[in-house]
Amino acid sequence: MKKGLLISSVLCFVLGAALFAVPGVRFSAYLLLCMGGACLLLYFLDIVAEKSRFFRWCKRIFLVGLAALILLVAVLEAVILSYGEEDHSALRVDAVIVLGAGVNGETPSAALRSRIDAAAEYIYGSCPDGIPVVLSGGQGSGEDISEAEAMYRALIGHSLRPTDIPVNFILEDRSTSTAENFAYSKTLLENLGLDTESAVIAVVTNDFHCYRARLIAQREGLSTIGIPAELPWWWLTANYYLREAFALVKTVLFD
Repeated sequence: MKKGLLISSVLCFVLGAALFAVPGVRFSAYLLLCMGGACLLLYFLDIVAEKSRFFRWCKRIFLVGLAALILLVAVLEAVILSYGEEDHSALRVDAVIVLGAGVNGETPSAALRSRIDAAAEYIYGSCPDGIPVVLSGGQGSGEDISEAEAMYRALIGHSLRPTDIPVNFILEDRSTSTAENFAYSKTLLENLGLDTESAVIAVVTNDFHCYRARLIAQREGLSTIGIPAELPWWWLTANYYLREAFALVKTVLFD
Protein backbone atom coordinates (compact mmCIF):
# COMPACT_ATOMS: atom_id res chain seq x y z
CA MET A 1 0.00 0.00 0.00
CA LYS A 2 2.82 2.40 0.91
CA LYS A 3 4.54 1.89 -2.43
CA GLY A 4 1.27 2.41 -4.30
CA LEU A 5 0.63 5.66 -2.44
CA LEU A 6 4.10 6.94 -3.25
CA ILE A 7 3.73 6.06 -6.95
CA SER A 8 0.27 7.67 -7.04
CA SER A 9 1.66 10.81 -5.44
CA VAL A 10 4.47 11.10 -8.00
CA LEU A 11 2.06 10.50 -10.91
CA CYS A 12 -0.34 13.16 -9.63
CA PHE A 13 2.46 15.70 -9.26
CA VAL A 14 3.86 14.97 -12.73
CA LEU A 15 0.44 15.05 -14.46
CA GLY A 16 -0.59 18.15 -12.53
CA ALA A 17 2.57 20.00 -13.56
CA ALA A 18 2.08 18.89 -17.18
CA LEU A 19 -1.51 20.18 -17.28
CA PHE A 20 -0.35 23.73 -16.62
CA ALA A 21 0.80 23.71 -20.25
CA VAL A 22 -2.73 22.85 -21.47
CA PRO A 23 -5.00 25.90 -21.93
CA GLY A 24 -8.26 25.96 -19.99
CA VAL A 25 -7.61 23.15 -17.50
CA ARG A 26 -5.69 24.90 -14.74
CA PHE A 27 -8.21 23.81 -12.09
CA SER A 28 -7.55 20.15 -12.98
CA ALA A 29 -3.81 20.84 -12.63
CA TYR A 30 -4.27 22.24 -9.12
CA LEU A 31 -6.62 19.38 -8.24
CA LEU A 32 -4.02 16.80 -9.28
CA LEU A 33 -1.38 18.56 -7.20
CA CYS A 34 -3.74 18.44 -4.20
CA MET A 35 -4.37 14.75 -4.82
CA GLY A 36 -0.64 14.17 -4.96
CA GLY A 37 -0.25 15.97 -1.65
CA ALA A 38 -3.06 13.89 -0.12
CA CYS A 39 -1.41 10.65 -1.27
CA LEU A 40 1.94 11.81 0.13
CA LEU A 41 0.38 12.76 3.47
CA LEU A 42 -1.37 9.39 3.65
CA TYR A 43 1.94 7.68 2.84
CA PHE A 44 3.65 9.30 5.83
CA LEU A 45 0.63 8.71 8.08
CA ASP A 46 0.74 5.06 7.10
CA ILE A 47 4.36 4.87 8.21
CA VAL A 48 4.01 6.65 11.55
CA ALA A 49 0.67 4.96 12.36
CA GLU A 50 2.54 1.69 12.86
CA LYS A 51 4.32 3.15 15.88
CA SER A 52 1.81 5.57 17.36
CA ARG A 53 -1.83 5.22 18.40
CA PHE A 54 -2.30 8.97 17.96
CA PHE A 55 -1.24 8.82 14.32
CA ARG A 56 -3.44 5.76 13.77
CA TRP A 57 -6.39 7.94 14.76
CA CYS A 58 -5.08 10.76 12.58
CA LYS A 59 -4.98 8.36 9.65
CA ARG A 60 -8.55 7.18 10.30
CA ILE A 61 -9.84 10.76 10.59
CA PHE A 62 -8.04 11.70 7.39
CA LEU A 63 -9.54 8.73 5.52
CA VAL A 64 -13.05 9.48 6.80
CA GLY A 65 -12.71 13.12 5.81
CA LEU A 66 -11.41 12.16 2.38
CA ALA A 67 -14.27 9.72 1.85
CA ALA A 68 -16.80 12.38 2.91
CA LEU A 69 -15.27 14.88 0.47
CA ILE A 70 -15.41 12.38 -2.40
CA LEU A 71 -19.03 11.54 -1.58
CA LEU A 72 -19.98 15.23 -1.44
CA VAL A 73 -18.35 15.93 -4.80
CA ALA A 74 -20.09 12.91 -6.33
CA VAL A 75 -23.51 14.09 -5.10
CA LEU A 76 -22.92 17.64 -6.32
CA GLU A 77 -21.74 16.39 -9.71
CA ALA A 78 -24.92 14.31 -10.05
CA VAL A 79 -27.06 17.39 -9.35
CA ILE A 80 -25.02 19.58 -11.73
CA LEU A 81 -25.12 16.95 -14.47
CA SER A 82 -28.85 16.30 -14.18
CA TYR A 83 -29.79 19.99 -14.34
CA GLY A 84 -27.40 20.64 -17.21
CA GLU A 85 -29.12 17.95 -19.26
CA GLU A 86 -32.64 19.38 -18.93
CA ASP A 87 -34.23 20.83 -22.06
CA HIS A 88 -36.41 23.89 -21.40
CA SER A 89 -36.26 25.39 -24.88
CA ALA A 90 -39.97 24.77 -25.59
CA LEU A 91 -41.16 26.76 -22.55
CA ARG A 92 -42.57 30.26 -22.97
CA VAL A 93 -40.27 32.99 -21.62
CA ASP A 94 -40.43 36.77 -21.27
CA ALA A 95 -36.74 37.60 -21.70
CA VAL A 96 -33.34 36.04 -22.30
CA ILE A 97 -30.05 36.59 -20.49
CA VAL A 98 -26.86 35.29 -22.10
CA LEU A 99 -24.06 35.03 -19.53
CA GLY A 100 -20.60 36.04 -20.63
CA ALA A 101 -17.32 34.15 -20.40
CA GLY A 102 -13.71 34.88 -21.27
CA VAL A 103 -12.60 36.84 -24.32
CA ASN A 104 -9.06 36.51 -25.68
CA GLY A 105 -8.40 39.98 -27.02
CA GLU A 106 -11.50 40.31 -29.19
CA THR A 107 -11.94 36.57 -29.80
CA PRO A 108 -14.48 34.60 -27.73
CA SER A 109 -13.01 31.75 -25.67
CA ALA A 110 -14.21 28.18 -26.23
CA ALA A 111 -16.69 28.56 -23.34
CA LEU A 112 -18.06 31.85 -24.70
CA ARG A 113 -18.24 30.53 -28.26
CA SER A 114 -20.33 27.58 -27.07
CA ARG A 115 -22.70 29.99 -25.28
CA ILE A 116 -22.96 32.16 -28.39
CA ASP A 117 -23.86 29.15 -30.55
CA ALA A 118 -26.46 27.93 -28.03
CA ALA A 119 -27.88 31.45 -27.77
CA ALA A 120 -28.11 31.78 -31.55
CA GLU A 121 -29.91 28.46 -31.87
CA TYR A 122 -32.36 29.43 -29.13
CA ILE A 123 -32.91 33.11 -29.97
CA TYR A 124 -33.26 32.60 -33.71
CA GLY A 125 -35.21 29.36 -33.46
CA SER A 126 -37.18 28.86 -30.25
CA CYS A 127 -37.89 31.99 -28.24
CA PRO A 128 -40.68 34.49 -29.07
CA ASP A 129 -39.86 37.32 -31.47
CA GLY A 130 -39.21 40.75 -30.00
CA ILE A 131 -38.49 39.81 -26.39
CA PRO A 132 -35.45 41.50 -24.81
CA VAL A 133 -32.15 39.61 -24.99
CA VAL A 134 -29.56 40.82 -22.48
CA LEU A 135 -25.94 40.04 -23.34
CA SER A 136 -24.25 40.23 -19.97
CA GLY A 137 -20.52 40.48 -19.33
CA GLY A 138 -17.97 43.19 -18.63
CA GLN A 139 -14.37 43.63 -19.74
CA GLY A 140 -11.68 41.86 -17.77
CA SER A 141 -7.93 41.36 -17.88
CA GLY A 142 -6.67 40.36 -21.32
CA GLU A 143 -9.94 41.40 -22.95
CA ASP A 144 -9.86 44.23 -25.50
CA ILE A 145 -13.65 44.46 -25.61
CA SER A 146 -16.40 43.53 -23.17
CA GLU A 147 -17.87 40.05 -23.19
CA ALA A 148 -21.22 41.63 -24.05
CA GLU A 149 -19.73 43.31 -27.13
CA ALA A 150 -18.05 40.07 -28.22
CA MET A 151 -21.36 38.22 -27.95
CA TYR A 152 -23.20 40.97 -29.82
CA ARG A 153 -20.76 40.94 -32.73
CA ALA A 154 -20.89 37.15 -33.00
CA LEU A 155 -24.69 36.93 -32.76
CA ILE A 156 -25.29 39.71 -35.28
CA GLY A 157 -23.07 37.92 -37.78
CA HIS A 158 -24.09 34.36 -36.87
CA SER A 159 -24.95 31.97 -39.69
CA LEU A 160 -28.25 31.06 -37.97
CA ARG A 161 -29.49 34.65 -37.89
CA PRO A 162 -32.57 35.20 -40.09
CA THR A 163 -32.45 38.46 -42.01
CA ASP A 164 -36.14 39.21 -41.51
CA ILE A 165 -36.41 38.82 -37.71
CA PRO A 166 -35.22 41.78 -35.59
CA VAL A 167 -33.78 40.96 -32.17
CA ASN A 168 -33.89 43.35 -29.23
CA PHE A 169 -30.31 43.00 -28.00
CA ILE A 170 -29.33 44.87 -24.83
CA LEU A 171 -25.69 45.04 -23.80
CA GLU A 172 -24.85 44.85 -20.10
CA ASP A 173 -21.09 45.48 -20.02
CA ARG A 174 -20.33 46.25 -16.34
CA SER A 175 -20.58 42.87 -14.60
CA THR A 176 -17.58 40.89 -13.39
CA SER A 177 -19.37 37.92 -11.77
CA THR A 178 -22.49 35.83 -12.23
CA ALA A 179 -24.20 37.64 -9.34
CA GLU A 180 -23.52 40.97 -11.04
CA ASN A 181 -24.70 39.52 -14.37
CA PHE A 182 -28.12 38.96 -12.87
CA ALA A 183 -28.26 42.12 -10.73
CA TYR A 184 -27.39 44.47 -13.59
CA SER A 185 -29.47 42.55 -16.14
CA LYS A 186 -32.47 42.68 -13.81
CA THR A 187 -32.19 46.47 -13.60
CA LEU A 188 -32.01 46.79 -17.39
CA LEU A 189 -35.07 44.57 -17.85
CA GLU A 190 -37.03 46.50 -15.24
CA ASN A 191 -36.12 49.76 -17.00
CA LEU A 192 -37.81 48.30 -20.09
CA GLY A 193 -40.96 47.76 -18.06
CA LEU A 194 -40.61 44.01 -17.48
CA ASP A 195 -42.09 42.75 -14.22
CA THR A 196 -39.16 40.61 -13.09
CA GLU A 197 -41.10 39.22 -10.13
CA SER A 198 -43.49 37.34 -12.41
CA ALA A 199 -41.41 36.99 -15.58
CA VAL A 200 -39.75 33.77 -16.67
CA ILE A 201 -36.26 34.36 -18.02
CA ALA A 202 -34.21 31.99 -20.13
CA VAL A 203 -30.54 31.94 -19.13
CA VAL A 204 -28.02 30.77 -21.70
CA THR A 205 -24.86 29.43 -20.10
CA ASN A 206 -22.74 26.29 -20.17
CA ASP A 207 -24.39 23.06 -19.06
CA PHE A 208 -22.11 22.69 -16.03
CA HIS A 209 -23.04 26.22 -14.91
CA CYS A 210 -26.84 25.96 -15.26
CA TYR A 211 -27.60 24.83 -11.71
CA ARG A 212 -25.42 27.38 -9.93
CA ALA A 213 -26.66 30.14 -12.22
CA ARG A 214 -30.21 29.24 -11.24
CA LEU A 215 -29.37 29.50 -7.52
CA ILE A 216 -27.72 32.89 -7.98
CA ALA A 217 -30.65 34.14 -10.08
CA GLN A 218 -33.09 33.07 -7.35
CA ARG A 219 -31.17 35.23 -4.87
CA GLU A 220 -31.81 38.17 -7.19
CA GLY A 221 -35.53 37.33 -7.22
CA LEU A 222 -35.52 35.99 -10.78
CA SER A 223 -37.39 32.94 -12.04
CA THR A 224 -35.22 31.28 -14.68
CA ILE A 225 -34.89 28.28 -16.95
CA GLY A 226 -31.55 27.06 -18.26
CA ILE A 227 -30.52 26.85 -21.91
CA PRO A 228 -27.36 24.72 -21.72
CA ALA A 229 -24.37 25.07 -24.00
CA GLU A 230 -21.89 22.21 -24.39
CA LEU A 231 -18.14 22.72 -24.53
CA PRO A 232 -16.39 21.38 -27.64
CA TRP A 233 -13.70 19.24 -25.99
CA TRP A 234 -14.05 16.54 -23.35
CA TRP A 235 -11.07 17.68 -21.27
CA LEU A 236 -12.53 21.15 -20.94
CA THR A 237 -15.90 19.66 -19.97
CA ALA A 238 -14.32 17.42 -17.31
CA ASN A 239 -12.26 20.30 -15.92
CA TYR A 240 -15.21 22.68 -15.64
CA TYR A 241 -17.56 20.08 -14.18
CA LEU A 242 -15.01 19.30 -11.47
CA ARG A 243 -14.44 22.97 -10.76
CA GLU A 244 -18.16 23.67 -10.64
CA ALA A 245 -18.72 21.33 -7.68
CA PHE A 246 -16.29 23.36 -5.57
CA ALA A 247 -17.68 26.65 -6.91
CA LEU A 248 -21.16 25.52 -5.90
CA VAL A 249 -20.03 24.94 -2.32
CA LYS A 250 -18.44 28.40 -2.28
CA THR A 251 -21.63 29.96 -3.64
CA VAL A 252 -23.85 28.27 -1.05
CA LEU A 253 -21.62 28.93 1.94
CA PHE A 254 -19.92 32.25 1.27
CA ASP A 255 -21.46 34.26 -1.58
